[in-house]
Amino acid sequence: MASTDDAPPVTTTATSAPSLPAASPSPAPEGKLSGKSSPKSGAGSPRNLDDALDPLNGEHWTQHPVEDDSDSVLDSILSSTASLSSSIFEYRNINGRTFHSDKTNAEYWGPNDDKQLQSQDIIHHCLTLVLEGRLYLAPIDAGKISKVLDVGTGGGLWAIDFADLHPNLEVTGTDISPVQPSWVPPNVRFEIEDATLPWTFRENSFDFVHMRYLFGSIPDWDAIFEQAYAATKPGGWIESFEADANLYSEDGTVTEDSPMGTWTKVFKEAKKKFGRTFFPIEEDVQRRGIEKAGFVNITVKDIKVPMTGFPKDPKLKEIGQYSHLAIEQDLEGMVLYIFGEVMGWSVLEIHAFLAHFRKQMRNKNCHPLFPIRIVYAQKPEKKKD
Repeated sequence: MASTDDAPPVTTTATSAPSLPAASPSPAPEGKLSGKSSPKSGAGSPRNLDDALDPLNGEHWTQHPVEDDSDSVLDSILSSTASLSSSIFEYRNINGRTFHSDKTNAEYWGPNDDKQLQSQDIIHHCLTLVLEGRLYLAPIDAGKISKVLDVGTGGGLWAIDFADLHPNLEVTGTDISPVQPSWVPPNVRFEIEDATLPWTFRENSFDFVHMRYLFGSIPDWDAIFEQAYAATKPGGWIESFEADANLYSEDGTVTEDSPMGTWTKVFKEAKKKFGRTFFPIEEDVQRRGIEKAGFVNITVKDIKVPMTGFPKDPKLKEIGQYSHLAIEQDLEGMVLYIFGEVMGWSVLEIHAFLAHFRKQMRNKNCHPLFPIRIVYAQKPEKKKD
């Protein structure tokens, strides 16, 4: 193990997975999600035509209607993968979807209803396939540790699976919404906690701190890794598993002006207004923040994940099929808050865009990918000076 006086070694490996070892939305009326009409160029006047032709402008996607056969396609995907305290309960309702309560300081862009949780469950399975059936990569010795923390646990599947695999230790999952199941292994518990606020755990409490898919929800990544460092026991490990909202292809089938290319651009614009990045990999927030916090023995693993089942390789195809299924399960939930509440698109514009997006995603000649990065590191046995 490296000395605390030396610069922490960093190992970076780039590879393609798995080299490691929606239902259709119901029609909605035109208007912004909060009930207001779409932004106009002047009082009662239509938007400028040039603005309407800009893919970042929601009105662009209403100019060319497309047929959206979400139900039939989702059924097909399901069939192909068949083998394979009271205020916190007062959720916001946006276009019929529930989001974390605005009565607290926490702000999260994804819904917390059953539809979104089902999508998260599929994503969990997909990401487990990416790691070839593993839940983590950090070289922890599960037989010698006692306490594990899962930050931003969501529906809690990772924490539950980890607890099932290791009944000898205690797993704590935290989240801002109480959406986890009540029937869980006896060695797992869930707590309501906003990870962006000061943590309530004692210092040096956990042998392993795990966090996954927090992109778009963290205003200060350095601060969260500092808190993780304080909560980790000397010699313990941290693992951060993130993705970017960057949809791309290596063969030119995802163009900048396509729905998938626009997806990337909109989320980049949203950061300027929302104050939280959806591109932690591009901005290197994991490695940089973990190193700055004082962790050592840092390893970085980059993986390209197929977004649909286009690969010929059977393992990659299965990963892509589950990725596609997760997106189809709740594509609306992935964009509703950001495109509407943050970017100001109307409900009509959002659903028009989603119809174009689904059409591109179902095009077998389109080969979309998205990046994920796993960074794990160790807290020195000796305390940081």
